[in-house]
Amino acid sequence: MTVPLDPLSRLGYAAPTSLVQAVRFANGDETTVGETLAEETPVTLSYNGAAHAVMMTTPADLEEFAIGFSITEGVVDLASEIERIQVVRHGRGIDLQIEVSPALAARAGTHSRRLSGRTGCGICGTDSVDQVLRALPVVTAELRVTSVAIQRAMRALAARQPLNAATGAVHAAGWATADGGLVEVREDVGRHNALDKLVGALLRGGHPVAEGFVVVTSRGSFELVQKVAILGAPLLAAVSAPTALAVRVAQQAGVTLCGFARNDRVTVYAHRARVT
Repeated sequence: MTVPLDPLSRLGYAAPTSLVQAVRFANGDETTVGETLAEETPVTLSYNGAAHAVMMTTPADLEEFAIGFSITEGVVDLASEIERIQVVRHGRGIDLQIEVSPALAARAGTHSRRLSGRTGCGICGTDSVDQVLRALPVVTAELRVTSVAIQRAMRALAARQPLNAATGAVHAAGWATADGGLVEVREDVGRHNALDKLVGALLRGGHPVAEGFVVVTSRGSFELVQKVAILGAPLLAAVSAPTALAVRVAQQAGVTLCGFARNDRVTVYAHRARVT
């Protein structure tokens, strides 16, 4: 049995957590406890009334998710091309009804996903290799940061995750200035969703994305590198290792890729000239 909690979401579409009764065994004792668990909700992204994708998402910051997803998945090129976003709740999930021009809606229709996106998957349902390994813009920003600044941003990120503090089950993505000052943070059960929400927040807020860098609480997977390149941020730092494909994509896209950014350590895998 689950009991919805008051929403932690600033936008309040649905509770991002639920309280679940559980039995805990520790040190030979048995205790009945209330555990706060992260919600994952099917969220349909529809363009001009046509369903495009269903993603398993934390039900928070959904307008930003709609903007970020639309940009990083190539449905629109600019956030201003989105004319309206309406969040509609129904019995089994949430529908993000996004209005764009007829031409952009047709573009979305040519790349509609044929399967739902699982919580841990940023590319589920994509129906061709060309869509997965797509051409990316090359990031040329001349950002220079120190390893200390990256470590500072990662430490700050750990302290700005209320959902993860409550549940221990969600990822975060943040954007920091060149000195490591963390400006925006978004959380989600899916690492790619957290980054899409961050992209939406940055574009909504008019932040100078090329003058800072992105930090994430996950491995450095290739789809995260793709999203960062499309955003135009010159550096991505992940708390865990990157994949070999992520390194190749970063090299081609001009993105500085860092991994193992934790415990006063940073390893740079691509375009190391930006890090001193």
